[in-house]
Amino acid sequence: MTASTHSVWMHIGAGSFHRAHQAWYLHRLREQGDSEWHIALSNIRDDAVPLLTSLTAQKGEYVLETVTPEGDRAYEKIRSIRTIVPWDAELKAMVAQGADAATRVIAFTVTESGYYLDNNHQLDAQHPDIQADVKGEARTLYGALTRVLLARMAAHGNPVTLLNCDNLRHNGERFRQGFLTFLSLRKEEALCAWVRDQTTSPNTMVDRITPRPTADIAPRVLKATGFRDSAPVMAESFIQWVIEDDFAAGRPALEHVGVEMVKSVLPWEEAKIRILNASHSCIAWAGTLVGQLCIHQSTQTPEIKEMAWEYVTQDVIPSLLPSPLNLEEYRDVVLARFANPWIRDTNQRVAADGLSKIPGFITPTLMERYASGETPRATAVLPALFFLFLQRWHVDALPYAYQDGALNAPELHALLSQDDALARFASDETLFGPLAHKAEFATLLQNTVAGLSEWAKLPQPVNDLGADYVSGN
Repeated sequence: MTASTHSVWMHIGAGSFHRAHQAWYLHRLREQGDSEWHIALSNIRDDAVPLLTSLTAQKGEYVLETVTPEGDRAYEKIRSIRTIVPWDAELKAMVAQGADAATRVIAFTVTESGYYLDNNHQLDAQHPDIQADVKGEARTLYGALTRVLLARMAAHGNPVTLLNCDNLRHNGERFRQGFLTFLSLRKEEALCAWVRDQTTSPNTMVDRITPRPTADIAPRVLKATGFRDSAPVMAESFIQWVIEDDFAAGRPALEHVGVEMVKSVLPWEEAKIRILNASHSCIAWAGTLVGQLCIHQSTQTPEIKEMAWEYVTQDVIPSLLPSPLNLEEYRDVVLARFANPWIRDTNQRVAADGLSKIPGFITPTLMERYASGETPRATAVLPALFFLFLQRWHVDALPYAYQDGALNAPELHALLSQDDALARFASDETLFGPLAHKAEFATLLQNTVAGLSEWAKLPQPVNDLGADYVSGN
C-alpha cells in the first residue's frame, strides 16, 4: 500500500491478545509473500520485560496454538514480530522506534481502563496517572505517545496512523479526543496541531478469545512442533477484525488475509461490545459467585447461560435493530464460543476491569431501553451481578485477585462498608450516567440484587482445575 520496501507497524502493549490477533494477520500476510510490513513490539510498563526477553531470545518468533469448539488444535509459528523494542524507564527505545520514518502505524492494546475516560467519554484529568503524565512522566499511553510524537515531529514530521485495537466503543475517536485533551493539558500546542493534521485514528473492532497463557501450553507446543517455546500463546480458532479504512501513511494489504476494511465500523462494534463483551462479563461475574473458575463451565450452567441469552434477546437486539448483521445468529455463535471447553478461559480474566465495562458495555443498553419506554430487567442483571461480585471482593471472598485499572480500593471499600452501599452504587454517575438519578433504576437494581442474592447462595459446584490453573500461571 506504500512505495516503501520496509514499513514498520509499531505496537504498544505486549499482551497475549496482540500476539494472537494483530500479529497473526501480519504473519499471514508475510506468509503470502508480502513482506513489506513487520511489527516492532513495545510496552509502556516493565511488567512485560520477561516476555520481551523471551521473545528477544527467540528472535521474535513464538507459536500460536488455536483450538476449535470440537477440540481440534492447530499450531503456527508467528514470524511477524521482527523487532523487540527493549523496555527502559524513560522509554527511549520506544521513542526512537516511533520516531523512525519507517514506522507508519503505531497501534496499541492497553485495555479499556488504559484510556482514563469518564462516563461522558472525556479524559479523567484528575486521575493520578494522568496528572503525573501532564507533569512529564509516561505512565499512560498518552504520556508515552507524547514523547514518541514529539520526537517524530522534530525528526521529520512524517504522518502516522494511531490505531486503537482495544474493546472500546468508537475506540479511535475516543482515544483521539482523550489524547488531544491530554496534549492541551500539557500545553503542547504545536504537537496538538501536528496530531490533528498528520495522524488518523480509525475505529476498529477486534475479536478473538485469548486466555492468559497457562503452563500446559508449552509442552503441547513442544510435542506438536519440536519447538521449545518460552512465550507461546493460545486462542480460539475464531478471529475477526474490522477496520475503518483511514490510514495516514499507507497500510498493509490486510484485506488479503480476511480483515474487513469498511467505511464505518459502528454496526460491528456495537454488536461485539454489547453482545459479546457484556455477555462475557455477565458469565464471568455469575460463574464466580457460584464458585466456578472457567468461562466454559459458567456458560454451560443453564441458569447463567439463560441470563446472558435473555439480556441479549430482550434488550440488546431491540436496541441494535436495524442492523446489517444477523444478531440472533451472532448471539448463538458467541455463546457457543464461550462454551468451548478447550479454551479454558478464566472467569478471573474476563471479570477484570468491571468498573470500566459497566459504563462502556452495559449502561448504553440500560439507557436506550428506558428511552424506548421499556424496563431493562434482563440488562439490570449484569450490574446486579457485578455489585454482588464487588461485595465478595470487599470481604476478600473471591477465589482470585480482582484486577481493575479504574479501581480506587480504599474508596470502594468505604462505599461497600455503608449500610446503603447498593443505593450509593446505583447513584454513581461514573457507572450509570443519568440513570444514577433515576429512582426507577435504583429500585430495579435493588430488586434484581435481592433476587440474585438467593441464587448466589446455591451450593458451589466442584471445579475441574488444579491450583496451577487457578493462579493463572
